[in-house]
Amino acid sequence: MTDRHLLRNIWLLAACQGMLLCNGVTLIAVNGLVGRRLAPSPTLATLTITGYVIGTALLTLPAAHFMKRLGRRAGFMFGALLGVGGGLLCALATHIGSFWLLCLGTLVAGSYNAFGLQYRFAAADMAPMDWKPKAISFTLAGGILGGFIGPALSNLTKNAWGTEFLATYLSLSGFALVALAIASRLHIPAPAVAARTGDQGRPWIEIARRPAFIVAVLAAAVGYGTMNLLMAATPLAMDVCGFPFGDVAFVLQWHVLGMYVPSFFTGNLIRRFGVLPVLLVGAVLMLACIALGLSGTGLMDFWWALVLLGVGWNFLYIGGTTLLTETYRPSERAKVQGSNDFVVFGVQALSSISAGALVLGQGWATLNLHALPAVLLIGAITLVLLRQRRKAKAAG
Repeated sequence: MTDRHLLRNIWLLAACQGMLLCNGVTLIAVNGLVGRRLAPSPTLATLTITGYVIGTALLTLPAAHFMKRLGRRAGFMFGALLGVGGGLLCALATHIGSFWLLCLGTLVAGSYNAFGLQYRFAAADMAPMDWKPKAISFTLAGGILGGFIGPALSNLTKNAWGTEFLATYLSLSGFALVALAIASRLHIPAPAVAARTGDQGRPWIEIARRPAFIVAVLAAAVGYGTMNLLMAATPLAMDVCGFPFGDVAFVLQWHVLGMYVPSFFTGNLIRRFGVLPVLLVGAVLMLACIALGLSGTGLMDFWWALVLLGVGWNFLYIGGTTLLTETYRPSERAKVQGSNDFVVFGVQALSSISAGALVLGQGWATLNLHALPAVLLIGAITLVLLRQRRKAKAAG
């Protein structure tokens, strides 16, 4: 593939990522609040967000194998159609006041996300080895659109059509339709026959034993799980503290910018300093976020905590994805990429289930304490792998 075609595809993948994040950020901003209004119990408020995450987790492996057989372009277009359906179901659920239909709608929307998670892998697989971190970073940078558009649109459309957030959910279908149109313009080579039906590579367990695979998966899982736990709880915590929805949208907007603006330089940082030091910095930023979460519940406490949470997630997620690309052969892509995302979103599902109960039952500070052990774990195992690699390099 020529440099021109590679750059064109990365720009299109970044645009698709932007539409995906407009969906995801909008859902995070409103689902907990709508769920709290419709749920039979306040502790189930974030079950709607959990539905989104479970939908992602359930479809990660099928999405990867779908694209292995039919190609990336077909997979991205099919995923966008799921996004259209998810938005329509959520809008209908809001209109008729059905909590369980809303959970189903977010489950379908999560299925769209499962296909969209492959945007970064599509970019990495097309790029030469020394350009993979930048290809991943630039693709994820498209998520900045979600930071600007998602919270602003949810605030603007909150009461646009009478029923609260009805128009907001309908806008999700619009974003998915735009993503469908963009994906139709992709020109990604179809998978070779050998990749579809031939050598399946090493057994999964052999790959999973490698220290680099373990650190890569746990970095992404801890980064996403911690980020989701705190982000999903933020609208509820701020609502309990008496902040208006406009302030919630403001904090989430800057959080998403923290998640994706660093993508413009994360790839360069990885190329210059290595992937493991970047993962360590990501863990430190997560610890700083938790410290701020424990320090107070003012508007700027939430703002700083969520910005640092976003940047920490960026380093852990891009770093973990980059490290993962070192662990598999071309014939092993689908099972390794799919299993990685399955673990990541399985952990995220657990954090979503607990977010509402923790923040409403035990408070914002206690919620932050629950995130601490996992962040310390990823920092520790990354440091161990870094020392092992430096010893091996010194030994020649």
